[in-house]
Amino acid sequence: MNNAADMAEGMKMNINSKNFRVRPGEKVNLTKWPTHVKPVYKSRKKYHKLLEEHVEELSALQRLLYASNRYALLLIFQAMDAAGKDGAIRHVMSGINPQGCQVFSFKHPSATELDHDFLWRTTACLPERGRIGIFNRSYYEEVLVVRVHPELLGWRKLPQASVTKGIWKERLDDIAGFERYLARQGTTILKFFLHVSRKEQKRRFLQRLEQPEKNWKFSPADLGERRYWDDYMAAYEDAIRRTASREAPWYVVPADNKWYTRLVVAGAIVEALWKLDLAYPGIDAARGKEIAAARRSLMREKG
Repeated sequence: MNNAADMAEGMKMNINSKNFRVRPGEKVNLTKWPTHVKPVYKSRKKYHKLLEEHVEELSALQRLLYASNRYALLLIFQAMDAAGKDGAIRHVMSGINPQGCQVFSFKHPSATELDHDFLWRTTACLPERGRIGIFNRSYYEEVLVVRVHPELLGWRKLPQASVTKGIWKERLDDIAGFERYLARQGTTILKFFLHVSRKEQKRRFLQRLEQPEKNWKFSPADLGERRYWDDYMAAYEDAIRRTASREAPWYVVPADNKWYTRLVVAGAIVEALWKLDLAYPGIDAARGKEIAAARRSLMREKG
């Protein structure tokens, strides 16, 4: 198979990721978006088979992306704590060649990063043409965490005139414009909000506390942020609504079932790569003669 269209014939998607894609301008009420969906698989074995098919196809598409060297793919993962971002990235991208993919995790900004504009630290990590870049959290933290805790704005030492009631809309407008710019330069952007319920987050936190091998994942700050659940949901709703676009779509992915989450994410990525109509580079007549000559030379060798 030499292009993405040929590959598409090889597998029928069992989950339609479009069902979880936010339409541009759509009002987002996260209480009406599911955190749990009835699985399409009937057993653990069937789930692994479905995921394996997705991973295999994604691996083949990545090779085409790398060889064509014309597009880049940026995947952004946002979620509340314990929603399964790390696991989704690890399982969905398990078949990817590490040479063509980089993962960046953005936590508290450093002093140097705080001395620059809020998009600066992530811009330096954008994927090159032919490669996949993954942001585990991203510049959206500046309109989520900082919006919920506005006192953090003080760390950026912004001019007082810039800190107005409209700062969040302005920042979201800046993000939307930035993403349009990247799309025009050949970067395909997919944004995933892993939508976990408060009840399921509690269960996973308890699991982290009760299983010694998971204790390292727990932070007391995680419990503190649960008090701001409604504030975070409101911030996510506004961010998703204002920045969901054709060029950089948001997917609100049910995350109470990690297996289903991974299949939705994998399906969306594969679908986006199909649309790029990727193909291996062709060769001109001169290059064809070089290849033929090299083949004849090797065939004449002994041993």
